[in-house]
Amino acid sequence: MERLRVSTSRRCELVEITAPLQEAVERSGVREGALVAQTLHTTSALTVNENADPDVRHDLLAKLERLAPREEPFYRHGEGNSDSHLKTSLFGPSVTVIVSGGRLLLGTWQGVFFCEFDGPRERSVAVQVLGAGG
Repeated sequence: MERLRVSTSRRCELVEITAPLQEAVERSGVREGALVAQTLHTTSALTVNENADPDVRHDLLAKLERLAPREEPFYRHGEGNSDSHLKTSLFGPSVTVIVSGGRLLLGTWQGVFFCEFDGPRERSVAVQVLGAGG
């Protein structure tokens, strides 16, 4: 198991972490298995989505803001980030990606994203590669 550090620069953003996850697979020596990544924070999430067109990231964040706006009169959580907790719950804290031939098995347009909902911050993602070597 290792920890990946992710720096975010905005309150809400999607940061692609595919390359450092692939590097973790390579360091592990696993050829066939799975990579499990999990954010260690309650106001961030992980997801697999399109990494070719940055408008997809924009559209996801825009829709999330409409679904869970920053300010709502019914929020009771005292830290002022209730929307971040809701957005995190919609995406979830972890992803599992198959490893085949020593590579993350992702589609042509897919990437793995760290979803920041309460930044900017320094974040940690736990990464575990499971399986057999070559």
